[in-house]
Amino acid sequence: MKTQVAIIGGGPAGMLLSEILHRAGIDSVVLEAKSRAYVLSRIRAGVLEQGTVDVLRENGLGERMDRDGHAHDGAAIVWAGRDRYFIDAWKYVGKRFMTYGQTNIQEDLYAAADRRQARLINEAENVLPHGLTSQSPWVTFRHNGVDERLDCDFIAGCDGFHGVSRKSIPAAILKEFEKVYPFGWLGVLSETPPLNELIYCNHPRGFALASQRNPMLSRYYVQVPLDARVEDWSDDRFWTELKARYPREIADAIVTGPSIEKSIAPLRSFVAEPMRHGRLFLAGDAAHIVPPTGAKGLNLAVSDVFYLARALKAFYAGGSERLLDGYSDMALRRVWSSVRFSWWMTNLLHRFPGTTEFEQRAQEGELAYLASSRHASASVAEQYAGLPFEEA
Repeated sequence: MKTQVAIIGGGPAGMLLSEILHRAGIDSVVLEAKSRAYVLSRIRAGVLEQGTVDVLRENGLGERMDRDGHAHDGAAIVWAGRDRYFIDAWKYVGKRFMTYGQTNIQEDLYAAADRRQARLINEAENVLPHGLTSQSPWVTFRHNGVDERLDCDFIAGCDGFHGVSRKSIPAAILKEFEKVYPFGWLGVLSETPPLNELIYCNHPRGFALASQRNPMLSRYYVQVPLDARVEDWSDDRFWTELKARYPREIADAIVTGPSIEKSIAPLRSFVAEPMRHGRLFLAGDAAHIVPPTGAKGLNLAVSDVFYLARALKAFYAGGSERLLDGYSDMALRRVWSSVRFSWWMTNLLHRFPGTTEFEQRAQEGELAYLASSRHASASVAEQYAGLPFEEA
């Protein structure tokens, strides 16, 4: 088998890259370790920056998003059981963001791939990239019991944190940065009407978040210890705890119902440098993880793909490798900006083990400052809405 770009990983990053390259006349093959049904069953993020929305629209992927997604001017933060602050992205930076589930984006990407009869190989086993520093790399894998080889010009590693791509970069070259947080998020998906806006909550009992996927699909989270178990959290216990963390008027507006998905996600910050080794380029969770507090994970994957696709298009259009050579540095500037913001939001809104009354009051004081300062509000809104992509 031969292609121009071999893409390892069929999640949103890999499938979006394949779609953009196709629209530029560049051939690709996507190798995904899991089945299509498994990929579509994963419950992930759902807050899209304006830049992400623009990329999806520009590549023919915005029709259902614009119909079913919900545009927001910003997000609210409540604390101390009474105070409220609105991150007004529209007021300060003229941007809105969209709530539209990652599962929906994955469905849209699969539908687009089917229409163009893309070469997408699900359940590809033992995927391994080779010859990364040569001019002719290749990927080996096993599919339907047959060993295969895929020759290519470039390899895009979009196979997530546990994938093989990052691990293929020599340890002497790769540098990894990680921070593990001492708590997780217990998330519940419920077929109930959500609140009208995203509302973060800082409370002595712990963090909470009210989000949404569509007009009849709600997503809620509460902070839990790392040793918490899903089976110990009945629906009744979850709803009681969630409502206990919000002010009364918000708690009364939350519509409860049976959960259709319930899971616990640990929180971590992780960055791998560089995001390029020879003809291997990392994108998305293969290179970085951010705690979901800042709503940056999926958006970073899209910005990586935007930069990488632009660099590959420049190479195939005229042979220039300038953007390919600058890909890692450019992508990492945005990554570290988002990592810092997500770390800051996590520290601002969560109760860490051993938090003292002094530290709690300091958190509340910072939130009060954000609510009272025009300059601080503009800074938060700019970062929450997403910084613009760098020019080529």
